[in-house]
Amino acid sequence: MASNSSAEQLAKTEDADALAKLGYAQELKRNFSKFEVLGIAFAIMGLLPSIASTLAFSLPAGPVGLVWGWFIASGFIFIVGVAMADLGSAMPTAGGLYWWTHYFSAPPYKNPLSFLVGYSNTLGLVAGLCSIDYGFALMLLSVVVIGTDGAFVPTNGIIYSVFLGCVISHAIVVTFAAKIMGRLQTVFTIANLLLIVATFIVLPVGRRGERNTAGFIFTDTANLTGWPAGWAFFLAWLSPIWTIGGFDSCVHISEEAKNATKAVPLGIMGSIGLCWSLGFLCCIVIAACMSTDLERVLATPFGQPMAQIYYDAVGKNGAIVMMTLLFMTQWLMGVSILVAASRQSWAFSRDGALPFSTYFNKISKRFGYIPLRTVWGCAISACILGLLSLIASAAANALFSLVVAGNNLAFFMPIFARAVWGCEKFVPGPFYTGKLSIPIAITACVFLAFSTLLAMMPVTGPKIGKDTMNYTIVICAAVWGGALGYYFIDARKWFTGPKITIDARQLTEEQERRMVGSEGVDIVRGSTGGEGNEKDGGENV
Repeated sequence: MASNSSAEQLAKTEDADALAKLGYAQELKRNFSKFEVLGIAFAIMGLLPSIASTLAFSLPAGPVGLVWGWFIASGFIFIVGVAMADLGSAMPTAGGLYWWTHYFSAPPYKNPLSFLVGYSNTLGLVAGLCSIDYGFALMLLSVVVIGTDGAFVPTNGIIYSVFLGCVISHAIVVTFAAKIMGRLQTVFTIANLLLIVATFIVLPVGRRGERNTAGFIFTDTANLTGWPAGWAFFLAWLSPIWTIGGFDSCVHISEEAKNATKAVPLGIMGSIGLCWSLGFLCCIVIAACMSTDLERVLATPFGQPMAQIYYDAVGKNGAIVMMTLLFMTQWLMGVSILVAASRQSWAFSRDGALPFSTYFNKISKRFGYIPLRTVWGCAISACILGLLSLIASAAANALFSLVVAGNNLAFFMPIFARAVWGCEKFVPGPFYTGKLSIPIAITACVFLAFSTLLAMMPVTGPKIGKDTMNYTIVICAAVWGGALGYYFIDARKWFTGPKITIDARQLTEEQERRMVGSEGVDIVRGSTGGEGNEKDGGENV
């Protein structure tokens, strides 16, 4: 536990006080400015590389699926972000999603739901690292295929080997670059924006005289899924849902953010809004410059539809350059999401919920006040989960939909709990949507429930086999069922929610004055009416 003096070194008094109200001592150093909090979310979203990685979901519905699917789904995602910004401004903590679920849920449900959300969010973030690094492997190898004129054909084993090296490289960077990680997010954001600008120039210039009509871009439909056309359009939503789904990273980094009550909502809404608008433009440019033969683009021998689009526009050498820039930017995304995943896992371990929590809840001062053990724990978990790519392409695609399903459940629960059970307990932060907060929450919950179902469905149909099934439902059922089974068999005996790590003896008079009388909690005495997580000691929030 950080002492009061060390807490002052790690954070300003206002931020340490806000965290203390939630029952936590300041243990992480607040290195992230408001812009850098936005930057980590935008870097994880990695707009153009993410659109490229998920063209297999959006292109089968044609340009309408690519362009309007992006615009409509992004609008709903923004509504989800606004609902989460309300919560993030009021109660910024690294374990926000499961913390909020526990705080707002009705007493009979708060412990199991919080436990479930923590595991689901951890799964979603680790799967996010997997899908980003798998996309990186495909992009890098597509450059080799282009360079050898198709003579090189990567096997699943080669793809996994590149994926493995990428994950390990991310863990090394996150380990040794902790002190400059906040500033790196600015670099990552600029790199993403420069890649978008380069593509906006290269594709239209390369396809001059061959660009598609406005009618094709905005009204042409296709259906290469085998499902009804309407469902094919909804499946195209998986592209923006996966791309923009990293906005919760602002929550997980909140204990390292300066002025977190304002930085977190700004980061959430700013990153979503930026991706919504710029992504819409990216999709229009891609639709304007790609071949009208969508089956050829999707079945490209390069293994990556965006590689084919670049190749058609600027030839072999130009495609190699653009795809190299693309996979380099994709690599940067992996650094940022590993930071977010490790903070969520550390927060969950701090509350004693993950296996081996007493090992993983330690902070490394030597490497700059970071949860070093959960950095490597998440990296190793990603390497194991990535073994799915050795089964079949359908299993590898599950890495993308796993992110959607895992995170959506984690997003849904606290928003739902606050709207249904927690209205009277909610104390707004600097950002608050007022009377609109409940309609916003209801809309967000409906969308999250629908998109979770969407993520479970096979991308192609109607005949489903081992090579076309969606393995997401199997993995999610195992994790969700396993988490609830673990809770009711054993964890219910000792898990009573988030634990208090603040020590009343270490509080300043000003902190004590601010905390006494806080809504629903007496932090100074370390009690909210719970029994505490007896397995690991400490008291619950």
